[in-house]
Amino acid sequence: MANFDSREYEWADLTLILGGRDITGIRAVKYKTSIEREPLYAKGRHPHSVQSGNIKYEGEIKLLRSEYEALVKSGNGTVLGLSLDGLFNYGNPSEGNALTTTRASGIRFLEEEVSDEQGSKFQEITLPFVCLRIKNNA
Repeated sequence: MANFDSREYEWADLTLILGGRDITGIRAVKYKTSIEREPLYAKGRHPHSVQSGNIKYEGEIKLLRSEYEALVKSGNGTVLGLSLDGLFNYGNPSEGNALTTTRASGIRFLEEEVSDEQGSKFQEITLPFVCLRIKNNA
């Protein structure tokens, strides 16, 4: 009988290297690649083909306030002037996962917003971004 490990990737298996620095205060991350597509119509009622346009790369990184402040410091008072590369490493080879890397090149943050509320035990800052390219298994 074959023996296999069905262990899935876990949050604890994520390492984010942003601008050459291991971001230990990361709370969440999401990124996506999208493409413009539309049907091309000619004679008749039905599309003749589907045409493709520009590709867009975007996402957001949620950090603890201390990590955000480190980015602000490296950006001379704002994250909006930074241009960074990010490496999202998934997996833990010592526990049986293959290491998978996604590279986001030329990350530029779109806004910075800080909020807090009474009773909070910590602060999270969400930084939406666009980038030049997202490449899996980079």
